Amino acid sequence: MAQRLDPLDLYDVRSLLTDEERMVQDTVGRFVDEKVLPMIGDAFDQARFPAELVPEIAALGLLGATLPEEYGCAGMNAVSYGLICQELERGDSGLRSFASVQSSLCMYPIFAYGSEEQKREYLPRMAAGEVIGCFGLTEPHGGSDPANMKTVARKDGGDWVINGAKMWITNGNLAHIAIVWAQTDDGIQGFVVPTDTKGFAAQVVHKKMSLRASVTSGLFFDEVRVPDSARLPNVKGLKGPLGCLNQARYGITWGPIGAAQACLKEVLDYSEQRILFGRPLAANQAVQIRLADMARRITTAQLLSLQLGRLKDAGRLQPTQVSLAKWNNVRMALDIARDCRDILGGAGITTEHSAIRHALNLESVITYEGTETVHQLVVGRELTGINAF
Repeated sequence: MAQRLDPLDLYDVRSLLTDEERMVQDTVGRFVDEKVLPMIGDAFDQARFPAELVPEIAALGLLGATLPEEYGCAGMNAVSYGLICQELERGDSGLRSFASVQSSLCMYPIFAYGSEEQKREYLPRMAAGEVIGCFGLTEPHGGSDPANMKTVARKDGGDWVINGAKMWITNGNLAHIAIVWAQTDDGIQGFVVPTDTKGFAAQVVHKKMSLRASVTSGLFFDEVRVPDSARLPNVKGLKGPLGCLNQARYGITWGPIGAAQACLKEVLDYSEQRILFGRPLAANQAVQIRLADMARRITTAQLLSLQLGRLKDAGRLQPTQVSLAKWNNVRMALDIARDCRDILGGAGITTEHSAIRHALNLESVITYEGTETVHQLVVGRELTGINAF
């Protein structure tokens, strides 16, 4: 009799990983199983970011994981980083968001665009979780149009003075530094702004129904003065922040796979135990068809992200490819989370089960780092050569 396939990995994608990649996945997976899953439902209920997990996340080498060892980082490849995101989001999107922002949106721009002094000053401490960052690009009125930026930085002698506001900023009230993008007389530039600088304020966004186990903030800049040494010297224009977003979006193509796997596993267990009309729910044809469709979509997403990671490691990744995978994989996970919530029936509306929590979180994931529509239009532009934005 043929061996039964892994219901969460029907195409044995794991066999395509290297030993090191499997070790990374297993290590993060154990951390999620042992430390995250027992408490994350309560953290979501309480709208509390589990900051007590940060030291262990750092100790496992998950912050800035792909950056070089000379800066205190793990020097992993892109596929390993993707697997980190997948396992963390199997726990909760808020935890993966924390790691994504720290790694891709804060440490990456310092590494890619910063001075050697900035790299030495910040990256080792950020990898250790001693310095937390946030990324200030999105503005209250801006959304999908970052070029319409109102935050400005003006030169004043040897300093820069920043005025403006940013919105929907993950880690804002946790952060020790903010990577802030502002209009200057010489185009958009980035600045590393310590959050204890005079004139800087962060305000927590309350009443969230999504990413409740994550800190979301507004940032406000009132004559915030920083020296020129705070400016990221090696990039100008929108390509700076968009390059960071491309790094983060890559990880986001992997993360929702974990959320979808968590929902499918939960509903598989439930449907085998739930007896209706004298038989398990899993024996119902309509339920089996829905479960099969979930497995099909998860398998497609796994193969998309793995090939994306291989392209990234080969230096051949294109932004359109990231957009396609972000669009497909987040939509996949959101649809699966909603369907799993439905199969769970009334029990599915409580955070005793994970489906409703993942569904609510994914409503944010499908919006941030480029909305679904934005990524559809990026792919459309690639196909036609016409910019329809």
